[in-house]
Order: sequence, then C-alpha cells, then structure tokens
Amino acid sequence: MLAGPRLPIFGIMSTTRFDFSQLTPDKRLELVEELWDSLEPDQIPLTPAQAKELERRAALHRANPGRGRPWREVLDEIERKRG
Repeated sequence: MLAGPRLPIFGIMSTTRFDFSQLTPDKRLELVEELWDSLEPDQIPLTPAQAKELERRAALHRANPGRGRPWREVLDEIERKRG
C-alpha cells in the first residue's frame, strides 16, 4: 500500500480536465448514457414536485389498477402515429 495522504475521489476528479468538445455528439451522449446507467434508482434524487407527482400517480393506480396501459403499448402507439 502506498503511503501518503488519501485524497477524496472528487478532489482528484475536480482537478482532472477533459475536453469533451473533442468527442462527437454521439460519443458524448453515449458517455452520458453510461454514467446515468451506472446509478442505482435510490442514488437519483427526486425534487419535491417529482416525488409528489409519483405519489399522485401511485395513488391513482392503487384506486384503479386496471386503468393503466403497459409502457411498451403506449410507446408503440406513439411510434405508429409518428409514422
């Protein structure tokens, strides 16, 4: 093990600079996607408004569980309408 002070990872990361403009837009989006996918759901903070909306939707579902539609079905319908 190396001797010396331990630096927090954010301290190291904040001094490292990378010129993202050198990446294509597709590569930057891919990087964002990979970073996002690396997070667990409980690591993504919700705003109070988002939490309230999720609770409202959950309450609607509990009151009438048969009312909703599967996401894939809704997305397929949107894609069909867009052509």
